[in-house]
Amino acid sequence: MRQLLGVLGVLICLKLTGHSMPAWAAAPDDQDLANGDRFLKNNQYAEARSALEAGIAKNPSNVQAHFNLAEACRGLKAWACAEDHYEMALDLDAKSRAQGTREARLRKMQVWQSLEEVTAWRLLEEAKDLIINGQIPPDKMKQAEEALDGAKELGLNKDQQAIYQRLSVSVPGRHSSAFSDSPRPSDAPMALVPAGEFTMGSTTSDDEKPVHRVYLNAFYMDKYIVTVGQYAKYLHATGMQAPPEWEVMNQPHHQRRPVVNISWSEAATYCKWAGKRLPTEAEWEKSARGTDGRLYPWGNDPPTRLHANFGRKEWAGHMALVPVGMFEMGKSPYGIYDLAGNTLEWVNDWYDHDYYKKSPTKNPQGPTTGKSKVVRGGNWLYVQDFLRSSFRFNAEPSSRQFGYGFRCAKNQ
Repeated sequence: MRQLLGVLGVLICLKLTGHSMPAWAAAPDDQDLANGDRFLKNNQYAEARSALEAGIAKNPSNVQAHFNLAEACRGLKAWACAEDHYEMALDLDAKSRAQGTREARLRKMQVWQSLEEVTAWRLLEEAKDLIINGQIPPDKMKQAEEALDGAKELGLNKDQQAIYQRLSVSVPGRHSSAFSDSPRPSDAPMALVPAGEFTMGSTTSDDEKPVHRVYLNAFYMDKYIVTVGQYAKYLHATGMQAPPEWEVMNQPHHQRRPVVNISWSEAATYCKWAGKRLPTEAEWEKSARGTDGRLYPWGNDPPTRLHANFGRKEWAGHMALVPVGMFEMGKSPYGIYDLAGNTLEWVNDWYDHDYYKKSPTKNPQGPTTGKSKVVRGGNWLYVQDFLRSSFRFNAEPSSRQFGYGFRCAKNQ
């Protein structure tokens, strides 16, 4: 185990020193920021962090300073600090005038990759810290498994995979070589939503009125949004035409991210091929909010970065999405993930602004005809109000957007 920990430390250092910075505009003539930049170039991470924090206190909107501070924290293995300031650099840079240029897009993708690498190293180190004499205490086993699963779902590089495999030996029943493709659709985990009534709608928006009670038969809902890896298997098996930007999505580090740019008919066809169907609007809402009328899948507390992927401001390639199942604090009462944020999700129903006024009280299927279909759940771009479990949105069935994905359901 000492040898493993030593290897982990060496690999982390290699990842840190081998990183190259994206080129933002030069920082203003501030002595603290200049000192921080000089210290960082000399790998004096503690000194760099101190100087950069002093400079940012005076100039909190400096993009390059936040990125440099993230790099310094990364060098110190201060993972939370590194994650915070990579995100701050991305958020501030989204407001820049050059955000639509090819150079700016490439820069953002590089920072997204840095952010995800840091998060994966942090999770691997969390798992490593739980190992005592080659074993994980029983009361820490769940925490270790979640850390390893979270790191794996981020898309590990070759060095990280080697560490993951070695750490996995300490977790009983875990296959250290578990880097196969995404699960087959028939194997995709589903959650049972029991039969019974729930409260549907809200008083917030006119098309969510009136609040009413709905009874649903029991059904199963996919625990995760359909991923790029799963959709790739579908395309390979059926020969169907790939969605736009498929060559961008279908990369090794995106296999566990949601597939997007999917029309309603493509989503419905995939679910049928998988032996399932698209959920009804009522099934989707019950899956998200349970039977206690909560605002969000996790409860009534406002969304945070620990609950959902939202408020990202602009598309940054497929890096704007996060791998499915990352937000343990954001899951629904039935253990279903990502029902708020990441992607909007197609459901089966046609959209009718006034449907709730005439909807059946048992197993509603939506209007028989219409011009647009319902999409639910908000996405990576939206602000918190659109993440409410009762929020309704609609789109033409042929619409394709970077924020449109789906999951499947089936009868019990």
